[in-house]
Amino acid sequence: MSQITTLALFRYGNWRQKVWALSQMGLATGRLKGTPGMQFLKLLGTGAEGFSTRPDWAVYGVLQVWDTAASADAFFKNHPQFQRYIRNAEESLTIYMRPVKSKGNWNGINPFEPTAAAEPGNSALAVITRATIHKKYLGTFWKNVPASQRPLKGIRGLIYTKGIGETPFVDMATFSLWSDEDAMKAYAYGTKAHQEVIRKTRELGWYKEELFARFQPYRITGSWKDIPDLRGFKDSLKRKDTSSQKRQTGH
Repeated sequence: MSQITTLALFRYGNWRQKVWALSQMGLATGRLKGTPGMQFLKLLGTGAEGFSTRPDWAVYGVLQVWDTAASADAFFKNHPQFQRYIRNAEESLTIYMRPVKSKGNWNGINPFEPTAAAEPGNSALAVITRATIHKKYLGTFWKNVPASQRPLKGIRGLIYTKGIGETPFVDMATFSLWSDEDAMKAYAYGTKAHQEVIRKTRELGWYKEELFARFQPYRITGSWKDIPDLRGFKDSLKRKDTSSQKRQTGH
């Protein structure tokens, strides 16, 4: 089976939960190291209001790359640290994704190994963009972020988006979930504000390191109040994934 990527998000409510979640950014790495079948791990904080310099103290993420889906399933079912995340969180969401395209590096490597092709019949798309910003450009970069993000409000086909990252202000990333590739491209290449940021990025060289990766989400578990029609989206993925499996087996 091909490599898969998972992103687990956790939302914490009261201050005790939030303090616990913040503490895991330093404590959980050692507990998760050596997990069978896990190739790559990042513990992530998030930004308020999508992509912002202001932290969202309530939401944290765990990004992992796996040898197989079975390895991921075993982790989510049995690993003590994941069970701690679940017990302390008010709600959680786990997204299973097949890497489709990946360019660039994350801490010196490209962790996402694209599959030969996306499964047919599933148009959903997830995107991760990640960059380490040169310190001398931090002010300029963050000054341009609000304008580039403004067109996302109400854009067709955007299911969910969130700023994620390892180190505030410097090592930043975005995760976005789309109904289809055309919707993503309409924002990325069809909005003047985002095109202007792309132009400045090329001219100024804001980033020391950057990565752009596309994925095909095929399974979602849990709940997330920020995605209004999550049940419908999950059902759509399930139907599409089941139909593709039937075609492969000839049933």
